[in-house]
Amino acid sequence: MEKKDQWDTVILPKINPFDLNLREIWEYRDLLLLLIRRDFVAMYKQTILGPIWFFLQPLLMTLVFTFVFGNIAQISTDGLPKVLFYLSGITVWNYFSNCLTEISNVFRTQVHLYSKVYFPRLILPLSIIFSNLVKLGIQFLLLIIVTLYFYTKGIDISLTANILLIPFIVLLMAILSLGLGLIISSMTAKYRDLVHLVAFGLRLLMYISPVILPLSALPQKYAIFIMANPMTAIIETFRYSLLGTGTFTIEQLMYSICFSLVAFIVGLLYFNQTQQSFVDTV
Repeated sequence: MEKKDQWDTVILPKINPFDLNLREIWEYRDLLLLLIRRDFVAMYKQTILGPIWFFLQPLLMTLVFTFVFGNIAQISTDGLPKVLFYLSGITVWNYFSNCLTEISNVFRTQVHLYSKVYFPRLILPLSIIFSNLVKLGIQFLLLIIVTLYFYTKGIDISLTANILLIPFIVLLMAILSLGLGLIISSMTAKYRDLVHLVAFGLRLLMYISPVILPLSALPQKYAIFIMANPMTAIIETFRYSLLGTGTFTIEQLMYSICFSLVAFIVGLLYFNQTQQSFVDTV
């Protein structure tokens, strides 16, 4: 009798969007690490300053915001030095916006990989989350250096146990940007115009976030609209945890947590459904 072939791995189409098979991602962890390294190295390869751009980009934005919004417009910074206020907001915002932008385009920019070889499709969005985490770590180091500088100048900066909230805030940003990015990338696989809308929407969203204007400086009738933005509580909690200044409430943070979890679950299911046929439409 002829012996049947025995296969180590059998790849079958996923018909059910709830068939996530997250264990497969762990099996491809080496690929994930390789993609993280590729993203980090390729970004500044053949550049003169290299990784120094990780420091220059937030610094230049901070100086522009300080000059325009702090010195000319005289916008309140919650009692913090202008440079420190804007740099803290920009550091958090950069991680969220970079992750969301890159994940939103993942089907379109990585179609050459998706169409040629099999691997868990969620690996690429996850690699974006982790590679941007490295950049966040470098920019966070810059923020710590600037914070210590102002502390030595006698600026009252309260360092408490609330700083332990920062890893949770970073995790929350990762979940939120991953969830929203998966939803948008699944939609842009068919409707490419959304790419331009996302870029415009992120710029607009930054101006209705406490990156430039603290929540405490807003009139109450407008603050409710700003609070509808899930990034608002995240940025305010980050400032409160690191610098001791910011509008922090459990209710606001719980809203951002619930919003992020819902976006993540919806995005995961939508992405899992779209990945079955996106190559035919991209």
